[in-house]
Amino acid sequence: MPRTGADRSTVFRVTPRLAGIEIVVADMAVALAFYRLLGLDIPAAADAEQHVEVDLGGVRLLFDLPSTITSFDPSWTPPSGGHRVALAFDCGTPDGVDATWKAVTEAGYPGHLEPWDAFWGQRYAVVHDPDGTTVDLYANR
Repeated sequence: MPRTGADRSTVFRVTPRLAGIEIVVADMAVALAFYRLLGLDIPAAADAEQHVEVDLGGVRLLFDLPSTITSFDPSWTPPSGGHRVALAFDCGTPDGVDATWKAVTEAGYPGHLEPWDAFWGQRYAVVHDPDGTTVDLYANR
């Protein structure tokens, strides 16, 4: 059973901080091409790697092939039945959401929810990366 906030201080001697978010991808080059389209600066040489890290300014986005994961966890299998993580990209303006949606879907990547004006005050859209990871596109209205 997880410990409550008061109990944590007796367990941890340091405060952990989020340092990375990992996405397991079927094809590194295809996945990285998608994320380059969304503005991530990833060198072309990374396409041939088994593991890639992109510094997002203190947190790293990590990409791994299934073979990398099974090399240290042979029992790993891909999740099924829906996404377990989503990434969100701020597109700056409502028009930026529409333009990004258009660029991503016209490049052949799957759109999931077309841009709409969400009740919480943002222009919002949802696409999927080549491996089905949910990627939210948004901007404040």
